[in-house]
Amino acid sequence: MGATGRAARRRQADGAFVSRYFVGLGLDILGESDPLALYQEFFPRIGGVREWRAADGDAASLAGVPDWHFDFVHAAFALQRQEDPAAALSHWFRVVKPGGHLVILVPDEDLYEQGVFPSNFAKGHRWSFTVFKSRSFHGRSTNLLDLVLRLGAAADLRRLAVIEEGYRRNLPRWDQTLGPTAESAIELVLRRRTEAEIAFGGEGPRKGGLTDEDRRLLSGGKA
Repeated sequence: MGATGRAARRRQADGAFVSRYFVGLGLDILGESDPLALYQEFFPRIGGVREWRAADGDAASLAGVPDWHFDFVHAAFALQRQEDPAAALSHWFRVVKPGGHLVILVPDEDLYEQGVFPSNFAKGHRWSFTVFKSRSFHGRSTNLLDLVLRLGAAADLRRLAVIEEGYRRNLPRWDQTLGPTAESAIELVLRRRTEAEIAFGGEGPRKGGLTDEDRRLLSGGKA
């Protein structure tokens, strides 16, 4: 089981993933050995998942994919393998429809790399990631928050969290993701704001009003 599979068990119990993030037609980037489609039954609002494999071309640029094409884009442990993670994230966000979501998992450098870089757990890692640190133990560390800020006004940050489900800090240095339970990742979820939201500077006042019956039901049946 890879990063997507370990995350699927956690995400299945999270209403945001089930009812908001994984909805409609999605793109799964470089999930080849552990694709999101394997876990589609956990997220019943997924309408379909297209896989972008290495054989499809440069995963960073997604050449040929139109802007605003997918309801959601998912990439698990793929960003750290890109030559330019800022450019890759920009293109992955580019193909998300307004109102849709970009869902990213990257290894957290302290939980995964554990003080050694270049990685000797995964040779293909070109970068390591943190949520936000003023100093790292090596020169190819990237703050995810900095990358989000570079995406501009369309990027609506819905989630940025260190995920350490099942992780054990009392063990010697070891790649705990080789086991069946541990996550050592950072999870990023971005929603693409609509053009109207960008122009207004927010979602704006919602139209319509509640009826007396709506108010009663929303207040738990109280008059």
